[in-house]
This record gives sequence, structure tokens and C-alpha cells, in this order.
Amino acid sequence: MTVIETVGLTKSYGSHRGIVDVDLAVEEGEIFGFLGPNGAGKTTTIRLLLDLIRPTSGIARVFGIESSADPGAIHRRVGYLPGEFALFDRLTGSQTIEYFANLRGGVDPRYRADLIERFDLDPSRRFREYSKGNKQKVGLVIALQHRPDLLVLDEPTSGLDPLVQQTFFELLRETVHEGRTAFLSSHILGEVEKTCDRVAIIREGRIVRVGRVDALRDLAHHQVEIRFTSAVPADAFAGVPGVSDVVAEETTLRMRVTGSMAPVVQAAARFDLIDFESREPSLEQTFLAQYGREAVEVNGHGR
Repeated sequence: MTVIETVGLTKSYGSHRGIVDVDLAVEEGEIFGFLGPNGAGKTTTIRLLLDLIRPTSGIARVFGIESSADPGAIHRRVGYLPGEFALFDRLTGSQTIEYFANLRGGVDPRYRADLIERFDLDPSRRFREYSKGNKQKVGLVIALQHRPDLLVLDEPTSGLDPLVQQTFFELLRETVHEGRTAFLSSHILGEVEKTCDRVAIIREGRIVRVGRVDALRDLAHHQVEIRFTSAVPADAFAGVPGVSDVVAEETTLRMRVTGSMAPVVQAAARFDLIDFESREPSLEQTFLAQYGREAVEVNGHGR
């Protein structure tokens, strides 16, 4: 079942760019990553999916329902964490979570308590007293507590420490194990690489690629280092498909390889080989290699 579908989804803000002709399909039971730098259009797309804003053109469907036709039917089945949110400063974390549980109904108090414990959240403090990370925990509990069919999470790990991030990733895996679906936006390449089944990369309001995470990684250059018993000239690898930037240093050759490793292995086998090392590219390297260093903030800041 296709849970999220967009066709030619476009949003213009007058002279300012929003998103242009976004086509997506998210299937039931997968964790789908929506990856892009600050201002790429991730949050705009999410708001269109939930009918928080209306498209200039194109269609967004969630659970087969056009988002602007019956948003209430969609919202009942969605757990949503916005990228930025402000709640009631004077309420405690517990009161805030319970308030949203009562609005929605059907929340298992035992599961809610389990989430609070797993996120190591002190629910007795007022919301205004929380750090950014603890506010994020409150938002995640609110999104997760009713076990929604679809999680829509905008930058969900923002402000979370590494241990809490691991708890969040475990909960995501539990979600899909139960047959539910997660759609999360991120500019943190490592978390998408670790958690998502498929990813869409958006840049300057347009989808530039959609695919499985491992397939996207294979687009990047591998860094290969080969050691031999004696010196081998760099020219020995000239013309080998996918090989570039060959550097010879005594008995070691270093090179960049795109695509299949088979031609490189065959070329190396002609000599007395000691060791062959290929470093698998990260998703960050893939993104930078394909779309340029300016396309993403790799230091973990920005949205």
C-alpha cells in the first residue's frame, strides 16, 4: 500500500521558491528519509502533506486521501513532530503529554509511561524549564503515544544526546516491525544512513534522486589502497574502467574507483598482491560527490 504519494507537488511563495514538481511514493512499513540542506523544501513538503498549507499546484495524498479533501481523516492516523514547536510554558511535561492524549483519545497510558521512561524524561518540570533536548523528547512522546499508522517527523533528533538518539532509532524499528510507516526529514546524513530503507534527496525545491540508501552510497567514489610485494607503476591501472587519480608510493597504489570493483581486482591480480583495501563511502560523501559541497551543511547545523 502506498501511504504517501505526491504528483507534481508545487508550492510558490510569490517571488520566493518553495518546492517544484515533487513526486514521491512512500510504501507501508518502510522508514523513508527526506534528506536535504537548510531551505531545500523539506518542511514545506511536510506541511503540504498535512494540509497545514495548500499547494500552488499538484496533488498530495496520504492513505489515498487528498490532503486538502479530508485532513481530519489523515491527522487521526498520523503522529507529527514539527521541526519547531512552542507549547504551553506553564504546563508540566506530563500535563502537556496528557493534554494531547486527551485531545486524540485512545492512548494506552502504559505505553505512554513506557515512552517517558525510555526517553529518560522528567515529566514533572514545566515546559519552559526544559532544554531543547527535553522539549524534543516531549514532542516525540506526543507523536508516538497513540501508535499512529504514519509517523511524520521533521528533524526528529535535533537536540537529542547520542544515547537518546539510539532509543529513538529503536522505537523507529519497532514502528516498522509492527507494519507502520515513518517519514522523517533530516540534514544529518549519518542518521539517514543508519535508519532509513529509502531516501529522497531534495535540493533547491526539487527532488534530485530517490533510491535505497545502499544504492545511493554506491554512486560515490570508493577510496582504494593496494599494496604489493614490489613497486607497481601507476600506468598499470591506466584505462581500467572506473579508475582515476592513481598515485604510486613505493609498493602502494592509491586510487579512486567508481562503479564495480571487478576490473580493479582483475588488474591487481596480475601482480604479487599483499593487501587490497576499499573504504566504503558514507552517505555524506555520496551527497557531496553528486551534488556539490555547498548542497549540505556537514557540520550538523542548519535545517
